[in-house]
Amino acid sequence: MKIKGIYAREVLDSRDDWTIEVRLALGDKRFVAASVPQGKSKGSFEARCVPPEVAVRNVEKIIAPKLKAFDVTRQRDIDSFLIKLDGTPMKSRLGANAILGVSIACLKAGAAIKNIPLWKYVAKLRGAVSAKKERENPRLYVNMINGGLHAGNNLRFQEYLVIPKAKSFTEAAEVASDLYQALKEYLLKTKGKGAANVGDEGGFAPDFKDALEPFAILDKVARKTGLRGKINFGLDAAASNVNLSAAKLSEIYKAMAKKFNLFYLEDPFGENDFKNFAALRRALPRRVLTAGDDLTVTNLERMETAHDAGSVNAVIIKPNQIGTVTEAIDAVRKAREWGWAVVVSHRSGETDDDFIADFAVGVHADGFKLGSPARGERIAKYNRLLQIEREF
Repeated sequence: MKIKGIYAREVLDSRDDWTIEVRLALGDKRFVAASVPQGKSKGSFEARCVPPEVAVRNVEKIIAPKLKAFDVTRQRDIDSFLIKLDGTPMKSRLGANAILGVSIACLKAGAAIKNIPLWKYVAKLRGAVSAKKERENPRLYVNMINGGLHAGNNLRFQEYLVIPKAKSFTEAAEVASDLYQALKEYLLKTKGKGAANVGDEGGFAPDFKDALEPFAILDKVARKTGLRGKINFGLDAAASNVNLSAAKLSEIYKAMAKKFNLFYLEDPFGENDFKNFAALRRALPRRVLTAGDDLTVTNLERMETAHDAGSVNAVIIKPNQIGTVTEAIDAVRKAREWGWAVVVSHRSGETDDDFIADFAVGVHADGFKLGSPARGERIAKYNRLLQIEREF
């Protein structure tokens, strides 16, 4: 089925910043819509966005007229055409936000025409995986405490994560919700009324005495509620924005790993520090997933450099870092070739579009970062996972 029309408009994201929504019309009068999230903590090597008003104009004046002849079910052809039409290494002419909005809208239209759930359509594009991986759901990486650029507190590090051990999305959401509510109650009692305020992704954001106290509190609350055996801990340091030496950072991470049995560590150093990533990965217990985000930015060239340096054994996948659905899928495939764990992630500036939940399930990710079980734009992703579980 051909594309009848593509339209765009400016909409607000969860930080009250403007982003874009793309609406695609099919010949049978059906519409699909896709809105583009935005990060605040961005890697320098991410694909470039243009101002929202420019992105809207580029969608309607440049992209839309040229895509009308395309079969909307040919996702790779569409994405390849969009990349060629932009013609720049970083998608700076049309904008990664304009290109991704169209790419996701086409993906949704293709799933609608095939009359299958979006996650299943993504899985077909992803291709075959092992029978074991086919049966596994992504683990939820739940933001409990916010710091860094995502909050107004004194924490240097950006996200203190809880990762439920669960067989279903429903069970994982229950564990996350129970712990989140218990944590809120504890923080209110020990740190005062302001402790219930949250950061960009819904994690609580009071001040703490040091970088380890959030895990100490999470550990205490989890034990008190009987949930400690049902969770792992993780940290997104976002260290490109942290003004500490590599030696000091390493000392903190090793203490976290030893004291709190850390399972996951993301961006422990700056975005070009492949060497210290590799040294820390060798120094930490083998169980710890050391993940690149700003380091790798869902970009095959950056991922190749990280692989050659032995910097990581896990990678964050964010479609808006690279600009098209198929490029993000290709990054997942390459990570799998190298035996890396794959963690699909939302952004701090989100909309209520729940596409990323379908994407995480469709590519058979090991993990899915989706924020706290709070704030409407995050809850939309949780509720979509619960619906996907019914579609299984």
